[in-house]
Order: sequence, then structure tokens, then C-alpha cells
Amino acid sequence: MIVAVNGTATEIAEGATVAAVLVHLNLPSAARGVAVALQGEVVPRAQWVSVAVRDGDRIEVVGAIQGG
Repeated sequence: MIVAVNGTATEIAEGATVAAVLVHLNLPSAARGVAVALQGEVVPRAQWVSVAVRDGDRIEVVGAIQGG
């Protein structure tokens, strides 16, 4: 299926979860400073492994960076 990750069309496996999308992006699900929104709604970290992603969904992944 195709989803938009940070505005880029990305092919992921059917039945993927938010956690699986992060693995696809080479981001460990335990990564600190990472936030995920699905269809504009923030997904709590504890739900990443259970929230399913559907074809056509919009996913935003943001990470905090250090600096000034």
C-alpha cells in the first residue's frame, strides 16, 4: 500500500502499524525525541505497535534535534 510519510509517497506492507513504518524508515521504535502524527492526530508512543496504517494515510514523523 502507499502512504504519505512527511509528504513523500512511500510503499509499505499491508497491515503495517505505526511502529512498522518507523522500522521501514530505519528509526527504532524506542527512539527518543521522535513524535508521530497519523492523519493529523498525534499517536502516543505506547500505541505505535497497535495503531494500524491504511492505504492513503498521511503520516508525519518529526524528531527533536539539539542545537540553538
